[in-house]
Order: sequence, then structure tokens, then C-alpha cells
Amino acid sequence: MKILIAYDGSESADKGIDDLSRAGLPVKVEALVVSVAEVWLPPRRGDFDDTFPLQIPIGLQRAREHAAQIVREAQEFASNGSQRVRQTFPQWTVDHQMAVGSPAHEILNLAAEWKPNLIVVASHGRSALGRFVLGSVSQKVLTEAHTSVRVARQKTGTGNSAVRIVVGVDGSAGSQEAVRAVAARNWTPGSEVRVVIADDLLMANSVYRVIPPVNQFVNEVNESERTEAERIAEETVKQLRLELDGKNVTVSSVVLTGNPKQQVVRHAEEFGADCIFTGATGFSNRIERLLVGSVSAAIAARAHCSVEVVRAG
Repeated sequence: MKILIAYDGSESADKGIDDLSRAGLPVKVEALVVSVAEVWLPPRRGDFDDTFPLQIPIGLQRAREHAAQIVREAQEFASNGSQRVRQTFPQWTVDHQMAVGSPAHEILNLAAEWKPNLIVVASHGRSALGRFVLGSVSQKVLTEAHTSVRVARQKTGTGNSAVRIVVGVDGSAGSQEAVRAVAARNWTPGSEVRVVIADDLLMANSVYRVIPPVNQFVNEVNESERTEAERIAEETVKQLRLELDGKNVTVSSVVLTGNPKQQVVRHAEEFGADCIFTGATGFSNRIERLLVGSVSAAIAARAHCSVEVVRAG
């Protein structure tokens, strides 16, 4: 497994690395820690600047000195981040790299070149509002990446304690990828997986509620959707129990009523989840990824815990 870890030296980034100890990741991992120096002007280098020192305005010199400092800090962050990963996962193969440019752009470019199975980005939101307004770098990477992305938030548990996982499903190919990802992980014995389906009921306009045929149609549709949701939940639980057999992991399910963007997050908080797994559905191109109101992106923004958005590949 190849994991690309975005690291900026912040407390949130450190907690994001610590969170990986509860992600059920394999022993054999090739990890690359990348830090990006966000500068608009490259630092001075070469002989040209030394040959004509008087032609460079003082403001430009200071800007270049500032840029050089940012680059040095990014190099140090990358090195420190890789050391932290090695300490947490001594059996992993870990390397680090520094890039210059827009953080999200550079992370996406590196991911396209290096082709990781998972990208890890930290969430900087501590409050409910901070979680809702997901950091621009994390949001862009989550939305535009072509591989799975984990928005990491550290929970209070330790790497040796049981883990609680919520997997949001809806019967789509994307949610099946999320289920397969959960089944493939090496969870701590005693961990719990909760399959969650949120059934968003069809509501008739107030003008049509007084018309019996309309109300009957709405009720029939909602009853059919509920039956289908219960069937999907039951089949998913059977699949996970079969694939997790022998790993001492409990699997259960719940079918909720309401908007999945809110209900999955609310239930995960009540359940005490360490992470929510969800599929990325319907993102065939960049325009769709930007325009479609993604449930997975909304969950990642609102959740109190880590969220892993799973994509095939």
C-alpha cells in the first residue's frame, strides 16, 4: 500500500499522523510525507543576483529572503513529519519530499505522478464551524483527487484500544468500495463496524397533500425505499461479517430517516466513531466533482472524527 501524507508542521498535522495508528493499515506500507512551501517568488539562487546586486530593489530582496525561509521551513517540516511517521510505524518504508507552489495543486500533482492508494490530509477545524468550513487545501484535495482521501482527526483512543467505524452505504458502486476498504483493514480485536443507511423520505408539496392519490403514491415510494434500505443494510452486514470472520470485529447496522449529510454525522457522533468510511459516487470528471453536492464531502466537512472517502483504484 502506498500512502501520501500531506504535512505542514501543525498540531493538526501531527494528530493526523497519530490518527493513522487507528486506521487498520497494513504492516507493509510505502509512505511519502510531503510539505509544500507556498511562495509566490522563488528564493535567490545562481550567480546572476550576485553579479548585479544593486539592480535588485530592497523589497524584492526581502521577499526572496522570506521565500527562502519558507522553503527551509517546508524542508524541515517534511523531515520532521517523516520522522514522526517512522516512530509511529517502524515497519513502514518512509520517505519525504518538499515542493514549492500551491499546496493543494502540488499535492494533487504529486499524487497523479506517484499514484498512492490513499492521500492523508489533516483537518484544522476544532469547532463545529471550523469542521463545517473544511480547510481549502483539504477540501480541494478531497474533491479533485482520483484516489481515496482520508481527512484525519485524532480521537482520544489509543492505537491498542478497539476502534469504532461507521461505513455509510446507499447501494451504489461507491459505497461498495467503502465496504471493501473496511473489510480489507486490520482492525484491533474488539473493534465495531456500524453500517449506516440514511433514508431521505419523499415529501409531498403542501398543496398536494390533500389529494389522496398523491399521498398514497408518496407513502408507497417511501415504504419501498425503506424496504430496499433495510435489504441493503442486511446484505452489507452479512458481507462484512463474512470478510471479517476471525478478526473479532462486531458488525451491526442501522437505517435512519433523513438527509444522509446530517444523519450519518449525527449517528457517528452518538456511536463514538473513530472514522467514517464513505464512497465517492458520480465523480466522472472535474466539472462533476466541482458541481455535484457530494454527500461524502459534506460528511467530511461536518464530522467530528476522521473521514475516509474511498475511490476505486
